[in-house]
Formats: sequence, C-alpha cells, structure tokens
Amino acid sequence: MDSTQLALLALLAGAIIGGAITVLVVVALDARDRAHAVTSLSVPDGVREVVHAMDDAAVVVDNSYHVLAASGAAVPFGFTEGTTLPGEPLREVVRHARAADSSRETLRLQRVTAPAEARLVVVRATRISPRLILVVMRDITERERVEQMRRDFVANTSHELKTPVGAVSLLAEAIESAADDPEQVRIFASRLTAEASRLAALTARIMNLSRLQSDDLSPDADVSIDEVLTAALEAHALQAASAGVTVVRGGKRGLYVRGDAQILTDAIGNLISNAIAYSPAGADVGVGVRLVDGVVEVVVTDRGIGIAPADQERIFERFYRADQARSRRTGGTGLGLSIVKHAVSRHGGEVRLWSRPGRGSTFTVRLPATEGPADLPRDKRDKKKKKKKKDKRAA
Repeated sequence: MDSTQLALLALLAGAIIGGAITVLVVVALDARDRAHAVTSLSVPDGVREVVHAMDDAAVVVDNSYHVLAASGAAVPFGFTEGTTLPGEPLREVVRHARAADSSRETLRLQRVTAPAEARLVVVRATRISPRLILVVMRDITERERVEQMRRDFVANTSHELKTPVGAVSLLAEAIESAADDPEQVRIFASRLTAEASRLAALTARIMNLSRLQSDDLSPDADVSIDEVLTAALEAHALQAASAGVTVVRGGKRGLYVRGDAQILTDAIGNLISNAIAYSPAGADVGVGVRLVDGVVEVVVTDRGIGIAPADQERIFERFYRADQARSRRTGGTGLGLSIVKHAVSRHGGEVRLWSRPGRGSTFTVRLPATEGPADLPRDKRDKKKKKKKKDKRAA
C-alpha cells in the first residue's frame, strides 16, 4: 500500500470518527435539553406576556400547583405569582390535564376581593411543558344568570297565560251549558269579560317589557313631569276611590326630562297602582317631585304592608311577587316593577327602594333633568332660567 492510499484511508477514518463524535455531541445536547425541559420551572418565552395580556383569569402552574404567571383578571380570585393554586376541584382539573394534555370543567370559584361572591367559571387546563400547565378560567356567571332569567320568563309567561286562557275556556263551556238561564249567562259573561281583560293586560305588559328591552327605543323628546304625573294620577283615580285611598301630590313643578311621555306615564302609573293596591283603606299615598343636583326625583310613598328585606333584592324581577295571594286578588301580573326598572333605565335613570314591613314603601325614580322644550316662548324660557337660578341661591 503506497503513501497515497494510506493518506486516503487516514482521511476516511478521520471523517468517520469526526462524524461519530458530532453525532454523540448532538445526542448529548438533545438529551440535556430534554432533561432541562423536564425539570425546568421557567415559563417559556412569550407565554408570560400572553398570560398577562389575557382578559380572562389565567395562570401557569407547576406540578406542585405553584403559580408562576398570572393575568390581571386572576387577582380577584386570589391567584397571584408566588401563591399556590387553592381548592381540590381546581387541582383535579390540573391533574387531568397533566395526564391527558388538556381538560375542561365548570366550577364555582370564590372571589377574594369585593364583591366577595362565588362565580361560575369554565376552567380549561392545557399542558405547555412536562412540568407546566396553563389554566384559563372564563367567568360565565352573568351569561348563566341571563339564561336562567330567560328560562324563568318562558316558564312564568306560560303559567300566567295558562290561567286566564283556561278560565276563558271553562266559562265559555259554562255559558253554553246555561243557555236557558239568562241570569247565569250574565254572571258567566261578566266573569268571562274580566278574564279576557286580565289576559289582554298581561299580553300588553309583556309586549311593553319586550319593547323596553329592544335596541331601537331612543327617547328624544322633552317631557313635562307635571303632565306625566297628571296622566298617571288620572289613570288610577278610580282605583284609588274604589280602595278608599287618598293620593296626595306635592313637590316641585315645571321640571322636564328627556324621554318618552307614554313610557314614563306607564312607569309612574305602575308605582302609583302598587302603592294603592298595597295600602289599607283610609290610607294616604304620597307622590312628590324634587330637583337634586340636576336630577329629577319622583317619589311614590305608601304606608302599606311594606316589603321584607329578602324580597327587596328580587322585587324588580319579572313575575316576582312578594305577596302571591294579594297579587292574585288585586290582579297583579308581576311585571309592573320590572317595567318600571327597564323604563327608567332606558331613560338614563335609576329606581331606588326603601321599605320596612308594616311601615310602608318608598320608590324613588331618578331621571336626568333637562332645560325643557326649545319651542317655549323666549319670555317663558327666561323666566324659567331666572327661577332656577333663584332656587339654586336659596338652596
């Protein structure tokens, strides 16, 4: 073997040895990286920034449930960096994700900041490394509440419509059976008319509530509070007289708000109607108006049976009745206060309630005041402005 062949053989052997060494180095580095990934507790590049930018509550935890990164929305639940993931149900979701790469569960988590309440959340856990789990918690409390209200509304509407419809059907059969007895026919016909009126009133209130909840309602006219109260009081004068209740009106006059006169009349009328219905004979119902810091307040006060504290939280819900038996006797639909709340809310205002059982109730409707219609004669507008300035100085 000459020198050329020996050189080529040496070169080949060197290349083989060098390649083998390179492969060994690459394998060693890869093994080191895998071992580091398995044992590393550092959050991968970019993950921490993504977690911090999330609107939902999100945390990155290790196998010991230590929080390594947390979003701002996770803080109200007590999840901050350096703390430990609380609660066995939440840890169970993490364990499932560690075994199956991902898991999902709906849980109730307690907020630790105000309002300190249990919230319904959908928890999704995903493994992002052998030792790190990303947990995302989406709060669905409001969505679930709205869905429950929708189910309750459908159920309550069906129930409320079922009663008068069934009564109309039975009375129609009774009239047919009593065709030879004019006196009985008159009695049944009178009751049939009453049930038909009740059905019509319920249908009208449901339609009004639906209209108030629609997006196309935009009150854009100057409304005189004096005219609203006059119309509402006249509409319920007969009810007050029949119940032996005196409605007393007082307070400031000449105030205006921006809105829909008919909607506001119906809303105030519902409060007056309730005050009359829940007051004893001989009692007074007060309706007053005042201007407070640019806000018109319409106050309806009665000295009736009052509302228990537990019922005050739900009194504005659709079909909710604090006194079921009395509402039935008075023909209440359970929609009046819900209509009031939505009507006032659509006008940029709010409704406040004060009540004590046995002492009565006070409902206060607060609406933003306005200057009044632009087409008033100039001298009247000037007088009105001067009067407002005088009232401010007096205050």
